[in-house]
Amino acid sequence: MGLFQKTSFTTLVVGVFVVYVLHTCWVMYGIVYTKPCQRPRRDAGGGCISPYLAEKPRLQLSIYTSVKPNANGGHSLVFKVDDFDVHSRFERTVNVSLPKKTRNNGTLYTMVFVHQAGVSPWQDSRQVHHVAQLTTYMLPKPPEVSLISGEEEVRVTEALVSASDKPVSHWRSRLTLNVVSEDFTFDREALPSDVHRYLRVFQNGKKMMYLPLLFIDELSNRVKDLMVCRASTTELPLTISYDTISLGKLRFWIHMQDAVYSLQQFGFTEKDADEIKGIFVDTNLYFLALTFFVAAFHLLFDFLAFKNDISFWKKKKSMVGMSSKAVLWRCFSTIVIFLYLLDEQTSLLVLIPAGIGSVIEVWKVKKAFKIQMLWNGMKPSFLFGKLDESEKRTEEYDTQAMKYLSYLLYPLCIGGAAYALIYVKYKSWYSWLINSFVNGVYAFGFLFMLPQLFVNYKLKSVAHLPWKAFMYKAFNTFIDDVFAFIITMPTSHRLACFRDDVVFLIYLYQRWLYPVDRSRVNEYGVSYDEKPTAKDHKD
Repeated sequence: MGLFQKTSFTTLVVGVFVVYVLHTCWVMYGIVYTKPCQRPRRDAGGGCISPYLAEKPRLQLSIYTSVKPNANGGHSLVFKVDDFDVHSRFERTVNVSLPKKTRNNGTLYTMVFVHQAGVSPWQDSRQVHHVAQLTTYMLPKPPEVSLISGEEEVRVTEALVSASDKPVSHWRSRLTLNVVSEDFTFDREALPSDVHRYLRVFQNGKKMMYLPLLFIDELSNRVKDLMVCRASTTELPLTISYDTISLGKLRFWIHMQDAVYSLQQFGFTEKDADEIKGIFVDTNLYFLALTFFVAAFHLLFDFLAFKNDISFWKKKKSMVGMSSKAVLWRCFSTIVIFLYLLDEQTSLLVLIPAGIGSVIEVWKVKKAFKIQMLWNGMKPSFLFGKLDESEKRTEEYDTQAMKYLSYLLYPLCIGGAAYALIYVKYKSWYSWLINSFVNGVYAFGFLFMLPQLFVNYKLKSVAHLPWKAFMYKAFNTFIDDVFAFIITMPTSHRLACFRDDVVFLIYLYQRWLYPVDRSRVNEYGVSYDEKPTAKDHKD
């Protein structure tokens, strides 16, 4: 009955996952596909809304800046295209003068107009415009220093004194514009709600027409493109990019942009939102769809691996065949990675799961070394359990493997830390220490999987391993390989994804090489040949 309940729970999770994926696909189809108006054009009711661009009007693009979003405080023309062709993409860089208010930690807005050529946008009744911020507020990046160079200490001290915890104005150096160029006819009674606020309709005789759909792509505003607005800076460059966009992609982009805005209203910083923007901006729509499916399966396997891993260690009674050094290393490495992410002010989306993983690894160490914590008043004391003969033999093999591994690992880690200390700049000694540890984890962490391989080889058995959790983690490793090509990530992390594949393949080879021996103990410290103490039941 217990096995049936476990199987039912897993089946329920997989069923919910399938329903979630199908529902998401249906929602995405509803966003990307818009049903055109199919009523006859001679319909006196005017049920269709035709595009103004179908009339081939002469248009002009004008871009202004202002310290207020309504331009009441005055506006300045920074860029214009007299004969604006919506089908021709371009990219131009202009220098924008910063008002005194903006230089003093203020805000600057841009107003983008598409209007009739030769007519002032302020007087054109058939103009469409949108307002966006050219500045945003962020905490300044802490200065990085050479920890052993005495020449930079004076400049570093001055920089640290001038640095502040107060958010300062940063310049968005890119402005990305899009116009829907396709001749799409809307049905007035079935207008998509997401496009409705971008739609400006006017009466042209008996026909209803809508002005060009102008869109300012704020997802393209990345943290890496931001520049600090200093009081001494009078001009800053602005790269203006224009391209056409399909209606389906426009609707999808509107939903994603609104989602990012909602996260910022809930307290996400500009850097937190940038992590999400990178998923959409750095990949095309096909890769984005692949990313969604890959992420969905990654989430499923993560949950199943977590469930089986906790179940395995909860029932674990013996460390026979298990490398306790590898468990200790995994605990150390997850804590180091968590502290590194905390030092780098990483997004909470990454930081919280890393923190939970660190707590779980500490719990595994407690189970592996049979640690008991006793309290004598306010003073804790720790008791370590004793090993039986089989566990002592496993510990002997484990120690032997770590001895051979230390000859290679320690010189590499010490050499890498010394090289970084001399040639790389850091915020503090703590930052250098954490970066040295995390670089060692990323570069040589897979070597600590090798003692378990050595123990398997000596015992000629793999029956003691948590194979369910292992296989789910193996699937996730190969999924990470796909992410390594799709998502922007540090090179060290990308290499870490591929190096794990080799070790997992060796584990699979050992699984084939050492078939299950029923006389050996399994992962719960018992053998198949032992008579069960519980009552027999049918699976």
